[in-house]
Amino acid sequence: MRDDGAVDRLTNFARQMRKQPSEAEQKLWQSLRNRQLQDLKFRRQFPVGPFIADFACEECRLIVEVDGEQHADAMSYDEHRTQKLSELDWQVIRFTASDVVRDLDAVLATIFRDALPRQNS
Repeated sequence: MRDDGAVDRLTNFARQMRKQPSEAEQKLWQSLRNRQLQDLKFRRQFPVGPFIADFACEECRLIVEVDGEQHADAMSYDEHRTQKLSELDWQVIRFTASDVVRDLDAVLATIFRDALPRQNS
């Protein structure tokens, strides 16, 4: 049975989060939006199951997470979340916010490398 109230709350929360991106999320979004990365369509702050993905490409079922400093204290939650998303057939890759800010090209290359085989399957 689907809880429409929970879905609405998650969607509204995702909408709020899109209005308050971190510096790293803004920087990465500028390179992912409008199919700029090899024509892959990414969405940001996208609800997936009971979670909100920072960035998600539905066609290749790839989630990209940008972890700020607060994630150092949430490692076991992040592992649990990644496991649950994996059970829903999503691959999750994580980058630190500092990686995105310092070396965006390497982050984009990794995203493309991980998306390519999933896009073709």
